[in-house]
Amino acid sequence: MSSSTTPLPATPPATGPAGNATPPGDGKDAAAELVSLYQKQKRIYARAVSGWFAGWRWALVWLTQIVFYGLPWLEWNARQAVLFDLGARRFYIFGLVLYPQDFIYLTALLVISAYSLFLFTAIAGRLWCGFACPQTVYTEIFMWVERKIEGDRAQRMKRDAGPWTFDRVWRFAAKQVAWIAIGLWTGITFVGYFTPIRELVPSIASFGLGPWETFWVLFYGFATYGNAGYMREQVCKYMCPYARFQSAMFDKDTLIISYDAERGEPRGTRGRKTDLKAANLGHCIDCGLCVQVCPTGIDIRNGLQYECIACTACIDVCNSVMDKMHYPRGLIRYATQNGMTYHWTRAQMLRRVFRPRVLVYTAVLVVVAGALLTSILMRSPFKVDVVRDRASLARLVDNGYIENVYRLQIMNATEREQRYVVTVRGLDGAIVDVGEEVRIGPAQARWVPAGVRVPPQTAQALGPGAHPLEFSIERLAQDGDAAARVVEKSTFIVPR
Repeated sequence: MSSSTTPLPATPPATGPAGNATPPGDGKDAAAELVSLYQKQKRIYARAVSGWFAGWRWALVWLTQIVFYGLPWLEWNARQAVLFDLGARRFYIFGLVLYPQDFIYLTALLVISAYSLFLFTAIAGRLWCGFACPQTVYTEIFMWVERKIEGDRAQRMKRDAGPWTFDRVWRFAAKQVAWIAIGLWTGITFVGYFTPIRELVPSIASFGLGPWETFWVLFYGFATYGNAGYMREQVCKYMCPYARFQSAMFDKDTLIISYDAERGEPRGTRGRKTDLKAANLGHCIDCGLCVQVCPTGIDIRNGLQYECIACTACIDVCNSVMDKMHYPRGLIRYATQNGMTYHWTRAQMLRRVFRPRVLVYTAVLVVVAGALLTSILMRSPFKVDVVRDRASLARLVDNGYIENVYRLQIMNATEREQRYVVTVRGLDGAIVDVGEEVRIGPAQARWVPAGVRVPPQTAQALGPGAHPLEFSIERLAQDGDAAARVVEKSTFIVPR
């Protein structure tokens, strides 16, 4: 991939005693010709664009934000449908109740996300960046607000180049208020996934928000405001690591934003009725609109660059120009390097999608997703942890019995009260003292003390030391909930 660079001078400038560049002549204008090591970032005024790809981009903006902002307000079984209750260590996702012991599901979800990114990138480049990345989505929203209040590209550039008039001040203030409101509501929604949002919003209105909730609302809101309002393309170019390693996932059959130089060059201005052959011109009229609509400020005609986020704005605007000039569309289009080199048709390029790399990514993705789904469908409706009582490893009780004391943590992963019966296996004559049954409330966990006793003859036959033991915890069937059983291994210690 190429990147736009500034050409170096053919001959290095002379330097003075301190190593600073000195101009030819008497040196009076030396300061004017010094080049700073730090170059101020030039502001990008992205032009509004409409078209087929822009429609898809906005469709995904709506979809992602309806899900993000709306999900915390959905109810399920008289509680928030999606809630990550860190204080109670419960994670509710619709009908699923997950515990920290279910961390493996998060691992599988991260693997699926990573391989999905690899797959989409191998097929069609930075689709995620251009259409669904939160940075892109919120930048699109903030730019829409900016255009509605301050006008399109030419108006903003003219206003910013002039003095601070009343018109400029009120528009700037209104934009800031709108941006801050969006950022704060985004922060509130984010925290609403961890603190029930129906409790969070009233506590904000009554100034009763806790310190941690306050911190994260302000932090996430400020991050949204700063990233989407001001940093914008700098996040994609300098902060996001994906821009740096994306080329490792590209090959010559990856669909990327491509400028057809063979068709477009030589570029130049002309009228609609100009004879291109006589004027020795290609289809590119050098209008510069592809640069004006680019949110990262690159010129796609210089080739694919790491700054390109594949937002396809240049495709939409170039197609509109081609329509006006009565030229065929597709001067800038989705194409592969091989397709451009060998002049393949779209069908020929799409046939190359099913190549070994893509098939491997797809296979891994299907296997991991299938394993995750199977694991969720077959997961036990409750979990059990067995912990030995360290205060008393073994003791002698009535009638010569040897007793070991354990603590059983029974975690009910359903939202109904359940009844459990605890038994032990593996030692002849062993009995467990936990009562007739254990009741656990909906989505609750409870530590249950359990004393396991073995008769003297069993202890004598076993001999001193640690011996394997199994706890069998059975959920009793009730009201449509089938019986279920969990077996946990432990050890029984016979003292010397």
